[in-house]
Amino acid sequence: YANHPYLAEGIPTIDEYRRMPSFYFFGAGTRSEQFVKEFAAQIADLMSNHGGGNRRLAIDCLSHVGCEQLRDKGLELVEGEQITETARAIKSKEELVLMKASMDVCEASVQAMHKVLEPGITENALWAKLHETNIRLGGEWIETRLLSSGPRTNPWFRECSMREIEKNDLVSFDTDLIGPYGYCSDFSRAWVCGGKPTDEQRRLYSKAYEQIQHNISVLKAGMSFREVSEKCWPIPDEFLSHRYSSLIHGVGLADEYPNIKHWNDFEARGFDGLIEPGMTLCVESFIGSEEGREGVKLEEQVVITENGVERQSTYPFELDLL
Repeated sequence: YANHPYLAEGIPTIDEYRRMPSFYFFGAGTRSEQFVKEFAAQIADLMSNHGGGNRRLAIDCLSHVGCEQLRDKGLELVEGEQITETARAIKSKEELVLMKASMDVCEASVQAMHKVLEPGITENALWAKLHETNIRLGGEWIETRLLSSGPRTNPWFRECSMREIEKNDLVSFDTDLIGPYGYCSDFSRAWVCGGKPTDEQRRLYSKAYEQIQHNISVLKAGMSFREVSEKCWPIPDEFLSHRYSSLIHGVGLADEYPNIKHWNDFEARGFDGLIEPGMTLCVESFIGSEEGREGVKLEEQVVITENGVERQSTYPFELDLL
């Protein structure tokens, strides 16, 4: 919240607080042009005082009118998204401690969902337990509403609804949870609501589990994204058209760089890079056939180390589905 300096008191990383009016239309209306000049003057002053003569300023996200005014002040604007994304990709030891705190809350929230899962509960009511527990334990917000049941699980990406979950339905979900300290905990699990799993549910689950385990075993520091993609689990033709949109992606304050594509998609949409120690990654799987009733979504969050991979998500898989 702007213009409330007391909110920054006691934060060791902030040693100066400046007040300025908002120049975005919501706050400034027809006075945007007036207020944006003050914004640009403040930034130019900071550059003069702390830039050591450098007039280059990297920007990842700023409105058109803001950029124009900064250029008018003689600043050279350069693309900042690549700089910030690559900087965020490698986590410090301190960040990993905070990510562990977020994951602890996320797993407690998932357990709370599991406890109330029974026939008749709506998808929305089940998902609400994730929110409630996250907030109660100091978390912040949730990026998506990716929980579905029964025939709504296949294909993936239907968000939760007022549908009542029925006995023996598969329930798949993706946490996308922003927990304490603003760090994302992102893993996926699938459950059967009451009763015993069918042979088809076991088959789907075992394939998704196999994909996750294989792809985690591939990851090593020093590998290129292309090499990782090529060595990952080959998706059977039956499930290829409904494959998840990403093979592996970064995670931190939210979903982050990199976004490694499946080998089938790599030439058309992929890009290369390097797996490095300190990267936190989410390994994805969705298994569902074009003609199938249900699908299984699994995902595991890991950190790359000098010697291999450590799992950040530890919530158990469903052994009775394997």
